[in-house]
Amino acid sequence: MNSLVKDAQKAAERVGLVSDKIVINGGKPLRGRIELRGAKNLATKAMVAALLAETPSTLRDVPDISDVGVVTGMLEAYGVSVTHGAESGELVLDPSNVLKAHFAKIDALAGSSRIPILFCGPLLHRLGEALIPDLGGCRIGDRPIDFHLDALRAFGAVVDKSYEGIRLTAPNGLTGANIELPYPSVGATEQVLLTAVRAQGVTELKNAAIEPEIMDLIAILQKMGAIITVEPNRVIFIEGVDKLNGYDHRALFDRNEAASWASAALATEGDIFVGGAKQQELMTFLNIFRKVGGAFDIHEDGIRFYHPGGPLKPVVVETDVHPGFMTDWQQPLIVALTKAVGRSVVHETVYENRFGFTDALIEMGANIVVHKEGIESVTRRVPRRPLEQAAVIIGPTPLHGADIEIPDLRGGFSHLIAALTAEGQSTVSNIGIISRGYEHFIDKLDQLGADFVYEG
Repeated sequence: MNSLVKDAQKAAERVGLVSDKIVINGGKPLRGRIELRGAKNLATKAMVAALLAETPSTLRDVPDISDVGVVTGMLEAYGVSVTHGAESGELVLDPSNVLKAHFAKIDALAGSSRIPILFCGPLLHRLGEALIPDLGGCRIGDRPIDFHLDALRAFGAVVDKSYEGIRLTAPNGLTGANIELPYPSVGATEQVLLTAVRAQGVTELKNAAIEPEIMDLIAILQKMGAIITVEPNRVIFIEGVDKLNGYDHRALFDRNEAASWASAALATEGDIFVGGAKQQELMTFLNIFRKVGGAFDIHEDGIRFYHPGGPLKPVVVETDVHPGFMTDWQQPLIVALTKAVGRSVVHETVYENRFGFTDALIEMGANIVVHKEGIESVTRRVPRRPLEQAAVIIGPTPLHGADIEIPDLRGGFSHLIAALTAEGQSTVSNIGIISRGYEHFIDKLDQLGADFVYEG
């Protein structure tokens, strides 16, 4: 085996991309306090943004998760120095020695992540070319990169497919473009931002994503010297600049992790204080949490989520882009909805295959029916999409222990919650996937009093 590939595989093992399992004795409420770091969906993109600078950048509150490890490995393969700063969770990224990387190493490192596609714009600016391997990520449906490639072509990139993957070049440099996304994709919006800031001229992006993590990335790019204007109706203007400097930034908290622990508190009839969680970025989730029957107290340093007693109530949820209910929130919430009295419906409008995790819940005793073509309803507020699905949950149904293999990141955390609520013992395997987005989740389970044995 090529030594570069061996080195990359060892790096993947170091960041937690290995198969392991946890044996959980369920039925015990989770109680205590845990702390959040920066958002997975911001920190990894901010690390890529450091490639665009001519001076070092400092990123704070970086979560210790395997996706950060993957991006670190890729940056180092391109000659970026990534070192730990003075405080915990601080990274210093120095791009002064950026160089072309051996494709075999990039391929081995990138196979577990979708992040590599976002390297394209910065690499085209720095090196004049980018090689992108086949992309990995969670098995939650078709996540085509067509939006990304179409945007890069609009900037003047030439895209060629080869046996290695996708090769992009910019023989005439990159210039500003008028781009309208067919869907407000977070990844495609990030692609445009990371490419447009150094492109010559002005870029107008219509139908952009406006998630809090996007706004935080824009704040980072502005610190670096970018000129970006966010207008109403999902329109963003980016005026290209000749050079960018490094940034010093503290990452936005991880609202997906916050919502996951909130659902765990509700499902286990527990009481969890999520340190670092903020109300503003969670308002849509908090409304649904309250409708279900959960309670929360807003504090300056976090949010307390707890089950106040009494039966939980059924709800109808429609996932959508921000400011709607995030698709990443529905999976942990569905576990709590198995305890609600009555019929709940979750309409998944963002990804077409995100209910695969319910198979394990059904095996554990849940009454869930997935409608693979969705459900029509006169009360719908989110426009119907061709690939949407719906899940109908009838409760309350007690769950019992089972052997579960985790399929994806958010579904995997939902399986953990289900095992924690179930009567009896459950063995949850392939939990290394959870380390992609949840920092030190084993330690946090211990802090919250869960009854488990970790078998790494």
